[in-house]
Amino acid sequence: MKIGKIAILKKTDGFKSSSVKTSLFLLLFITIAFFGIPQTPSSNKNPKITRIIIEHADSIELGQGNNKPNILRGNVQFRHDSAFMSCDSAYSYNLSNSFEAFDNVHIVQGDTLNISGDYLNYFGNIRLAKLRENVRMENKGTTLFTDSFDYDRGKNLGFYFNGGMLVDSVNELTSVYGQYSPDTKMAYFKNKVRLKNPQFTLTSDTLVYNTDTKVATIVSPTVIEADSGYVYTDKGWYNTESGKSMLYNRSTVISKDKTKMITADSLNYDRTEGRVEAFGDMVVNDTLKKIIIMGNYGYYDENTEYTFATDSAQMIEYSQKDSTFLHADTLLMLTIDTIRDVRAYYGVRFYRIDLQGVCDSLQYLTVDSTIRLYKNPILWNDSYQITGDTIKILFNDSTIERMNVINYAFATQEIDSTYYNQLKGRMLTAYFDAGEIYQVDVEGNGEVIYYNIDNKTAAPLQLSKLAGSFFTFMVEKRKIKRITWYTEPKLDIVPIPNLTPELKFLQDFKDYNYLRPKNKEDIFVKQVMKAEDIPPPRRARNRSRQE
Repeated sequence: MKIGKIAILKKTDGFKSSSVKTSLFLLLFITIAFFGIPQTPSSNKNPKITRIIIEHADSIELGQGNNKPNILRGNVQFRHDSAFMSCDSAYSYNLSNSFEAFDNVHIVQGDTLNISGDYLNYFGNIRLAKLRENVRMENKGTTLFTDSFDYDRGKNLGFYFNGGMLVDSVNELTSVYGQYSPDTKMAYFKNKVRLKNPQFTLTSDTLVYNTDTKVATIVSPTVIEADSGYVYTDKGWYNTESGKSMLYNRSTVISKDKTKMITADSLNYDRTEGRVEAFGDMVVNDTLKKIIIMGNYGYYDENTEYTFATDSAQMIEYSQKDSTFLHADTLLMLTIDTIRDVRAYYGVRFYRIDLQGVCDSLQYLTVDSTIRLYKNPILWNDSYQITGDTIKILFNDSTIERMNVINYAFATQEIDSTYYNQLKGRMLTAYFDAGEIYQVDVEGNGEVIYYNIDNKTAAPLQLSKLAGSFFTFMVEKRKIKRITWYTEPKLDIVPIPNLTPELKFLQDFKDYNYLRPKNKEDIFVKQVMKAEDIPPPRRARNRSRQE
């Protein structure tokens, strides 16, 4: 239809100067009679409807018959309210208060809005402009490109529906459907939405964007890909200029190599700085080192891989079949090169099948797979309880290999609820095989109580008490099989019938089993040490041997 009308207009080329004068006279007559601003059809019940004014045309041919178009040619200009529209040629319809414009179509409204295209169908009564082919809309640094664009002047709202692109000083947005408001600077995009920025690319199904603030409002599943990594979210906002964002609904930020990710109910993410602040059920997963850090509030730095968690903070180490579950008031994870340094503070409780423990603070280093426990640490391994000033545990492929207890070492083995084997000394080293203790060394002021057991009845026969500077105990199937020493120890043997309560225990013996985590859920159950079980203040000793 468009091409046919243009061809008809071109057939009228070649008119003489007299016809120009006649056409201009007719143009003036039509302008006054049919398009004068004061005149509105008597049937028009809407007082807001105004007539379209023909400002200029090189020639005009009046249409014959009911609502036959007037043909305008050459430098055609219309005005409707505050909008000016121009083109090479046009058909104007008097009764419908509308026109069709062809080639070099321009709409100018105020000093901020300019729309151009190859074809325009304009309806004056509803102030709707339909532009087609090579459409370009410009508004204060924002440009929209499409081939099918409708502009509602009443609402000051334009939209495309067969694909388009909106470009501003920062971003390029494309979609199948889009709409833009020059007043509010708000744009809405739907279906195959893609926002391209020099620093990242955003893809979504639906997106709201402010061309003034450069803020994208996310309302559907969205992926943001940058050099630093990926963002997965379905609700929130993202400042495409500053890189700051607030993301909701369990959003996730993932590193470029996809080995580290953080998820939470809400994420305050600064892409430029690489910082993430997490609120509500935060989970930081390092799949390379097999460590998960959790908490109801936390923080993560993409550049340094520093992680902070508090409020029900938890760490899970899952490198092997038996995972370690740890809880503390505060958790930190620092990264130096490929080394992870995990630190736990205040009220530490942890559980794994072969090892449980409590302490005030803890450090876990992946470089040598060691755990260090500080301030009143207590460890349990099967029937063993171990305490000291500081405890260091060495793992091999997540299996406990050796344990060092530095200063005030005390180890007990429960035989039953009445009898305990006990080891006490300045330093204690325990060696493990497949999670079972097979050797224990006690060094410095060593004291030992152990019971000889009847092999048939498994009942204690007598108590043996040793005191010396160094002992080595060989253990098999959780029973002491051999004891060796460097210097001859002091030895006392007491038959069971002659035992008194004070002879059964070494000084400072305590049974802390009531503090022991029973399972991975029990690490969150707060247990308070009884006042009578709290060790007295101790003078710090040289820890040079702990390494």
